[in-house]
Amino acid sequence: MPRIPQFSPSQLESISRSIADTSSGLTGSEIGEVLRQCQIEDIDPLSTKWRRLNNALSNKQVNDKCGNNIIAFINEAMSPSRHLQRPDRFHSIRSTLNEALSLCGYHLEDNGRVILSDKVYTVDEAKEKADRLRSELLKRKVHHDVLLVCQSRLLNKDYFYAVLEATKSIAYKIREKSGIDADGSKLIDLTLEKGQNQYPLLAFNSLQSESEQNEHKGLTQLIRGLFAAFRNPTAHELEMFWHIAEIDALDILTIASLIHRRIDNAVKTR
Repeated sequence: MPRIPQFSPSQLESISRSIADTSSGLTGSEIGEVLRQCQIEDIDPLSTKWRRLNNALSNKQVNDKCGNNIIAFINEAMSPSRHLQRPDRFHSIRSTLNEALSLCGYHLEDNGRVILSDKVYTVDEAKEKADRLRSELLKRKVHHDVLLVCQSRLLNKDYFYAVLEATKSIAYKIREKSGIDADGSKLIDLTLEKGQNQYPLLAFNSLQSESEQNEHKGLTQLIRGLFAAFRNPTAHELEMFWHIAEIDALDILTIASLIHRRIDNAVKTR
């Protein structure tokens, strides 16, 4: 392996904090095991996890006069076989670790191996490069209006507010499309439910067959359910008491994307 330049103290600290995070990182025993496997002296085993790891890696780098064993440690610590029982932990560590590595010119692949990458120079660039949720949404071709209202939230991993903004954007589009100035259930009642002439103000299809009418009803119920399950709680509950996991946010934003596309193609019946 070519000689790898040494990492700066701040870069090593960021790497250590990512791998040994209190809530989502490796356990103390796992850190000790990986250090032994990589033949890195555990010089401060009684310190907090991230300091213990940082001191061990710093000491090794000073003795080696290169950063090769830092990369070797990351490869071993992030080996997929080590995370089979907790894949969510692997993805969490990888995300924050890639923020740190991108500032050093490296990237951790989903196979757990570090590769050379284009170096970034700002915090925002590092966050954007490391953000896997937005990348996954792009893979799913999520509606651009969902990405537009959620982009800043996704970069900061504010899934609580990303979901709130996505559901609010649906209500906004219905108001724009219908000309009805209402919100929540009242907005749905006035625009998507049947009126006095037995037709909704906005229709998702021609409503000429039973299947089309059922589709319209189902989409209307889906929007009503999305508002009830996610917009209302996020609008009225404190974030600290209403946690939204990343995988749930991904699914909710995908549903919001489907609804946006259907509203785009909806027509006014009168």
